[in-house]
Amino acid sequence: MGIHIIKMPDIGEGIAEVELVGWHVKVGDTVAEDQPLADVMTDKATVEIPSPVVGKVVALGGDVGQVMAVGGELIRLEVEGEGNVRAGSAAPQKAAPAAADTPALAKQDGAAKAAAGGIAGQIAASVSQPASPAPAKPQAASRPAAAAPVVARTAGDKPLASPAVRKRAWDLGVELRYVQGSGPAGRVMHEDLDAYLHSQGSGSAARGGSAYVQRNDEEAVPVIGLRRKIAQKMAESKRRIPHFSYVEEIDVTELEDLRVQLNQKWGESRGKLTLLPLLARAMVVALRDFPQINARYDDEGGVVTRYGAVHIGIATQSDGGLMVPVMRHAEARDLWSMAAEIGRLAQAVRSGTAGRDELSGSTITITSLGPLGGIVTTPVINHPEVGIVGVNRIVERPAFRNGAVVARKLMNLSSSFDHRVVDGMDAARFIQAVRALLEQPALLFVE
Repeated sequence: MGIHIIKMPDIGEGIAEVELVGWHVKVGDTVAEDQPLADVMTDKATVEIPSPVVGKVVALGGDVGQVMAVGGELIRLEVEGEGNVRAGSAAPQKAAPAAADTPALAKQDGAAKAAAGGIAGQIAASVSQPASPAPAKPQAASRPAAAAPVVARTAGDKPLASPAVRKRAWDLGVELRYVQGSGPAGRVMHEDLDAYLHSQGSGSAARGGSAYVQRNDEEAVPVIGLRRKIAQKMAESKRRIPHFSYVEEIDVTELEDLRVQLNQKWGESRGKLTLLPLLARAMVVALRDFPQINARYDDEGGVVTRYGAVHIGIATQSDGGLMVPVMRHAEARDLWSMAAEIGRLAQAVRSGTAGRDELSGSTITITSLGPLGGIVTTPVINHPEVGIVGVNRIVERPAFRNGAVVARKLMNLSSSFDHRVVDGMDAARFIQAVRALLEQPALLFVE
C-alpha cells in the first residue's frame, strides 16, 4: 500500500488561493476514480475537485471555510502499490492516524454544502473530466419506516443538510442531530426526514405533541462560501459608498395593460413578458440623458467611468444566496430578447451553471422581490456601480382620475445612489424620467 497526496490544483487566471466550501468524503471512505472529493470556491465560482485514483481517505487537508493556497495539500489517499505524488509536490509521507490529526467531517456544518450546491459558475471542466457517480447508498425511502434509526449525535455535532431540509425540519420541530442521514458523508436528505417522521408517528409527535413547547436549542452557522462572499460584498458597499435612497410611486395601469396585450398576442411565439424587461427598457431610454448614473466609480483611483453600453445586473436569489448575473447590451435588445436573457440568467444562477463572465461587468442593477416586494426598500448598491433600482409590489388602490375615483395599479420604485458622484437632483430627475416612460409606455418605443 502507498500514499497518494492530492494537491490543490491551479484553477488558473492568477488565482493563488481558494476557499474550501464542502467535502464530499470523510476519513475512512473508499473513493473511485473521478469521484468528487471537495468543492472549492473563488470569487463566485465553484470547482469540484475529483479523485484521479482509487483509494481510501486517510487524511483531509483542511476544514470547511478554510482558505487554502493553490499547491497545498488537499487530501491523502491510501492506494494499492507504492503510491505516487502529484507533480510539484513533496515526497510521500506516512499518514498520521486519522482520529488524531484529521478534522472530523461529522462536525462540519450543513451551510457549507448549501453554499457549494447553490453557487453559480461551476467550472470543474477546467481541472478534471466529468465525475463518475460514487457507489450508490441505500435510500432512506427504501428502509422500513419503523426501522429508521435515531442517531443521537452530541450537542456540538451538526449534520450535513441542505437549506431546504433544514427549514423543513425547523418547521416540523425536528432536531436534525437525531435523524440518520443516508446521503454522502451522512448528509440528511428529504427522504431521511420522511423516514424519521414516519417512525415518530407525525411532525406533531416530534414536537412532543404540542406546538407550545419551550425550545433551548441553538445552531451556530459558519459564514462561509457564497454567504461569506455576499457578506464581504455588502460590507464593502456600505462601508465605501455613501448611499442615499429615493422612492417614487408609479401608476403602472397602462403598462400592465400593454404587457397583458403583448402576451396575449405574442406570448406563445415570443415568450411571456414580465415587468422587468419593460423597466429595463425604461432605464435604457432614461440613461441616455443621465450618463453619470450608468457608471462605475473607482474610488481608489478617483475615476468615474461612464458607459455607453448598458449592462444591467439582475439581482437573483438562489439556494446559496443572492447573485447578480448581467444582461449585457440591454440598449441593443427588444423586450423579448431581454425577457429571454433574464430567464436564461436566472436559470443559470439557480442551477449553478453561470460562468464568471455572466456574473461581472454590470453598470447598473435592478433588484426585485417580486410579490414580496413590500412598500419600500433601501437597496444596497452593487459596488463599484453608482446606482440601483428596486421594484416593489404592485397594488390596486383607488385614485383620482379626471375628477373621478377609479381603481389604479400602483407600484413604488425604490432606488439608491452613490452620493459622491450622483447629486440628489440628478437622481430624482432620472427616476422621474423612468416614471414618465412607465406611465406612458408608448414613449418606450419612440426613437
